[in-house]
Amino acid sequence: MGDETMTVFSPKLAARLDALVEKYPLRRSALVPMLLYAQDEIGYLSDAVIAEVAARIGITELDVRNVASYYSMLRFKPAGKYNVQVCTNISCMLRGGYELYERFQEELGIANKGVTADGVFSLEEVECIGACCWAPAIQVNYEFHEELSPNHVPRILAGYRGRAGVPGDGSLSQGRRAQSNGKAPNA
Repeated sequence: MGDETMTVFSPKLAARLDALVEKYPLRRSALVPMLLYAQDEIGYLSDAVIAEVAARIGITELDVRNVASYYSMLRFKPAGKYNVQVCTNISCMLRGGYELYERFQEELGIANKGVTADGVFSLEEVECIGACCWAPAIQVNYEFHEELSPNHVPRILAGYRGRAGVPGDGSLSQGRRAQSNGKAPNA
């Protein structure tokens, strides 16, 4: 896309997307990375984002939607400021992933793909976040928390509430990180 074209992206991201499509022999190969970068900046894949990505690659909006709908990490609705992803795949499931997920639902008062009324949190049940050795695990935006129990949930949420300017104690239970310092995680 040329410089004179209107964009929904920041100039920095627009330049990054333009450079990204040039890296691949087929422009379409840049689709998933482009969608991830766009989602990071905009917060979700809006109609405007989908239209612009399609135009930048030279494919139809339907092609973009078909690919985006396949990947659970891509979303078509805004998420909370802190998107809590609870893994319930086999390792996490066997070590209490569902109990952890249920506790997050109780504490936040929302179901899967829900957003709290204040917009601070959203919650997702996900298949795998690649932390099987430290199960059960969650990911909040790009931060991992491992070796958790349902008792960790209030403290984790309080820490993120504190970051969001919502009253909370500002502390986070960090599972493995706490253990690597010779301290057991708070239960």
